Amino acid sequence: MNQFPKLLCAALLVFACTVAASAQTRKKGAARPAAPAAAQVEEAVSPDQFRLDFIKASEGYKASLEELAGTLEESLKKADERHAQLVELYKDGLIARREIEGSEKNLTEARARIESTRGEIATVEATIAAAKNPPPPPRVPVAEVASLSMASPAWTTGNRGIDGLIRLYGNRYGVDPYLIYCVMHQESAFRSGAVSHKGATGLMQLMPGTAARYGVTNMYDPAQSIMGGTRYLKDLMRLFNGRVDLVLAGYNAGEGAVMRYGYRVPPYRETRDYVQRIGTRYAAGRGVTLTGKSAARRPEAKKK
Repeated sequence: MNQFPKLLCAALLVFACTVAASAQTRKKGAARPAAPAAAQVEEAVSPDQFRLDFIKASEGYKASLEELAGTLEESLKKADERHAQLVELYKDGLIARREIEGSEKNLTEARARIESTRGEIATVEATIAAAKNPPPPPRVPVAEVASLSMASPAWTTGNRGIDGLIRLYGNRYGVDPYLIYCVMHQESAFRSGAVSHKGATGLMQLMPGTAARYGVTNMYDPAQSIMGGTRYLKDLMRLFNGRVDLVLAGYNAGEGAVMRYGYRVPPYRETRDYVQRIGTRYAAGRGVTLTGKSAARRPEAKKK
C-alpha cells in the first residue's frame, strides 16, 4: 500500500500533461509541466502532429494507470487474505465484530478504486483508438468567409486594452477576434481574476496544464491568458478542419472527447449548452452556420 500514493501522483501528473494538452483536462493537484521554449511557443503544429502528440501522451497516461491498477490489485489480494484471517479470529471470539466490519469496508473501497481505474483505462483506450482512426472531414454546406477584413459585428469587452489584445493575438494566430471575444464572454465574463471550481483561471479560463503547454506563466495576466487561449483555439481549428461547433466542444470538453465520440459534439449537457450559447452568438454575428468554418483567414490557405 505504501506505493499507492506515489503511483497515484505519477498518474495524475501524466494526466495533467495529457488531457490538459488535449482537453483542458480538469484534474487538480498535478504538478505543472515545464513550459516550452520560446521558439516552440510560436511554432505552428500540424493537425497530424497535434494528433500524434495527443496519442503519445495518452498512451503514457494509460501505462501509468495500468501500473496503478496492478498495485491496487496486489494490495486487494493481501487485504483479502488478511480479511480471511480476521474472520477466523472472530469465529474464535478473539476479535470484535467492528474489526470485521472495518475490514469489509476497506475491501469494498479497494474494489471500487480498482473498478474506477479500470474504467479510466477503458476510456483512454477508446480515446486513443478514435484518435488513431479519424473519420474523413465532415462534408457540410459551408460558406467560408474570405478574410478578416470583412465587416465585423460590433463588440467590446468594456476594456480597450483587452479589446486590443484580442485583436492582436487573433490576427497573429489567424483566429477571428470575434470568436475569441465570444469564448471569453462565456468563460470569464471578461474578469481576469476569474477562477472556476475546477481550477480554470483567467480571462480564457486556462487549466494549469494548458497554460504550461503554451508558455503561459501567469494565468491572471490578460496578455498571457489571451495568447494561450487563442493558440489553443487555433490548434483546435486546425485539428477539426475549422468546424466552429467542434472547436468549441474541444475547448470545453477536450479534443479527446470530441474524437472519442466520432468527431461530434460530446453528449455532455454542459458541453452542448456551451457550444449552443457561444455558437449561436458567433454564428449570428458572422453569418455562418454553427457547423461552418471560422471567419478567420487560415495561414495555410495562402499557400494553395
